[in-house]
Amino acid sequence: MFGEASMPRASYEALHATLQPLSSAELGVRADVLARAFLDQGITFALKGVERPFPLDIVPRIIAADEWRTVEAGVGQRIRALEAFLADVYGAAQVLADGVVPRKVVVTSAHFHREAAGITPHNGVRIHVAGVDLIRDEQGTFRVLEDNVRVPSGVSYVMENRRAMAHVLPEVFASTRVQPVDSYPAQLLRALRAAAPVGVSEPTVVVLTPGVFNSAYFEHALLAREMGVELVEGRDLICVGNEVAMRTTAGEQRVDVIYRRIDDEFLDPVHFRADSVVGCAGLLNAARAGRVTIANAVGNGVADDKLLYTYVPDLIRYYLDEEPILPNVETYRLDDDADVLAHVLDRLDELVIKPVDGSGGAGIVIGSQATDQELARLRERVEKDPRGWIAQREVALSMVPTLVGNRLRARHVDLRPFAVNDGEKVWVLPGGLTRVALPEGALVVNSSQGGGSKDTWVLTDGLTDPAVLEEALDPPVTVAPASQGPDPGPDLGPVSAQQQQQQQAARSTPC
Repeated sequence: MFGEASMPRASYEALHATLQPLSSAELGVRADVLARAFLDQGITFALKGVERPFPLDIVPRIIAADEWRTVEAGVGQRIRALEAFLADVYGAAQVLADGVVPRKVVVTSAHFHREAAGITPHNGVRIHVAGVDLIRDEQGTFRVLEDNVRVPSGVSYVMENRRAMAHVLPEVFASTRVQPVDSYPAQLLRALRAAAPVGVSEPTVVVLTPGVFNSAYFEHALLAREMGVELVEGRDLICVGNEVAMRTTAGEQRVDVIYRRIDDEFLDPVHFRADSVVGCAGLLNAARAGRVTIANAVGNGVADDKLLYTYVPDLIRYYLDEEPILPNVETYRLDDDADVLAHVLDRLDELVIKPVDGSGGAGIVIGSQATDQELARLRERVEKDPRGWIAQREVALSMVPTLVGNRLRARHVDLRPFAVNDGEKVWVLPGGLTRVALPEGALVVNSSQGGGSKDTWVLTDGLTDPAVLEEALDPPVTVAPASQGPDPGPDLGPVSAQQQQQQQAARSTPC
């Protein structure tokens, strides 16, 4: 908020002027209103077994228009490069032949699925939705922390945070030109319809959810409702002769596009986990036959493997012939150089060590905050499986004032912008999910690790086309709200949540 002591940055002036005269009691009252609004809507998460409102801080994170243009361009560039990589690696694999990425990096990735080889979407889009995690370093530079191109979640919190904040801080909205976020469902629907199989002019789109016990079910229901499409589970779908249909009260109805919120391993028991009851048998064969489009595409996880992340700047140069707009965080690869591995093992107490296939902050070890016993155990695991880990320097994430108790305190934040690709343009939602580490000094922002969120305000200026701000397409047809179950936050790993759903389904199946 401040560039110098007692001197708020220009983008924060209106917010600072509003907050300064408020007493701690009044701030507390407004914060309670936020919490009650989320609790009444079922927007909750479980932390250590206790269900509670998803923490939304009353102080928004503000990004100036010129800064956002850099983020927007950098995210779009990154998605285009990853799209080209996925098309290549599941096709001709020229990037491997040219040595830009070592073949072993791809074939040893847990998320590289040979079952997806040869499946070519007609509009060339495999990453329909992406979430790119960014941090701002000590010099104020945005850097990419990781890519999420499998089943990225959290956009529902972006929309709900904005709706709640508009009621709690209306005086700031009146004096600040904030770009809207409510066009996201329409943009997503347009991209999904554009991905329909060849010859389908009026595609039927569905959102496929594991069910009410999944950690992100609230988001699944919200997006289906806002897009005006059906929310289905695997048991609602049937695949015969490579044609996919959903069961309805009026009979079977053809399905053309499936926006799936189920991880690859649970999507199709014919090709992946045979014991999965949350997917539908035959979906992958139908996609290969060109009869249905699965969004995001199966096998995308190889592009957000954290080891592959270290090669993305090279992929941008290789496929786009451009220099990266958004740099990576400085990262060590541990599997291809014994000297690098030895160097990292000698400095474990200074680095951040991450599992390459982790999610939700699970498995991350911040060396400066770890005990000697934790570092010793980590050393054993890294020495045993160097391919399974990367090391990064510890970045002092930027801080934003956050209401802690009855006082505003500085807390570390990151940012997850969401991008939608319709095959012609990569559209980046103006804002995204700002996650905040609530414990003092903490650097892990994930809600499953005790973090919260902030509304992210992207300001506009005279260079922004007013038509862009109003763009929401035609309002989608609304459907009856689906029931909303408890939601523990946007970053719980999908596999564990789907296993929970599958176990629940097994318990409820009659003998």
